[in-house]
Amino acid sequence: MKSVKVFLVVVLTVSLGFMSFTVPSKLQKKIAKEIKAVFSVETYTLNEIEIADSINSKLSSKIHKNKLFKIMLDDDLLGYAFVDKAPSKTDEFDYLVLFDKDLIIKKAKILIYREDYGGEIGSKRWLKQFVGKKCKDRLIYEKDIIAISGATISANSMTIAVNKLLQSVSELQEHKVL
Repeated sequence: MKSVKVFLVVVLTVSLGFMSFTVPSKLQKKIAKEIKAVFSVETYTLNEIEIADSINSKLSSKIHKNKLFKIMLDDDLLGYAFVDKAPSKTDEFDYLVLFDKDLIIKKAKILIYREDYGGEIGSKRWLKQFVGKKCKDRLIYEKDIIAISGATISANSMTIAVNKLLQSVSELQEHKVL
């Protein structure tokens, strides 16, 4: 009986591990909508960028599976998509960053925000501050990125997340992954 319980715990743990590496369908629809709008395409493919453990371990911020993708139209590279979570006051929010093929941010989008307060970080006007940023840019909250009253934690968290992403993308370029 004990071995059956251990087996079930192992199977459940492994199953949850695999589920955590996929982009939920709720997010897939939102991501697709943004890609179609930003790149003015109806059809495209997302190809996951696999980062070798030997390189990922050298990054200042590791990039986990199913987070970074190439956006392709047939054999042409349109750009890149990065999907992740960042902490808010008591929960997390899901966000998307789209890059052009030169790795310049074309769009930042809050996909799902789970707090009662601070949702202002999802406004197009606030998120436009990230557009045009390049891998070598380092953003300073309240200097380069305007603070939002009532969304201090989330706004700072998004700024930190984009900074980490830009740093990692720069390092991936140096390692010739991108």
